[in-house]
Amino acid sequence: MENKDTVIILAALAQETRLAIYRLLIVQGKDGLAVSRIGEALGVAPATLSFHLKELAHAGLISARQESRFIYYSANYDAMNALIGFLTENCCGGQTCGPAPTCDGACLQ
Repeated sequence: MENKDTVIILAALAQETRLAIYRLLIVQGKDGLAVSRIGEALGVAPATLSFHLKELAHAGLISARQESRFIYYSANYDAMNALIGFLTENCCGGQTCGPAPTCDGACLQ
């Protein structure tokens, strides 16, 4: 992961509503949640929610899929693991300090 990619991701998460959305989606696993359920769970108005979802998607943290008339968003676990890896790659002075945590969504079920 490049520095500029990390900055984009961290900037997207550096806002309270977006961080709450992302944390909610991480817990949902690969199936994600419909937009309406995200708004209900967090008490976010549709227009505001749309803006925040767009920012998270632009950063590559979430992805959307359409099923029938509903749009579902889910977390991009590869992006999350890449960010964690980038932030910890020089941990412990370059010495191995334990296995790197990874998650594909199954660990949350």
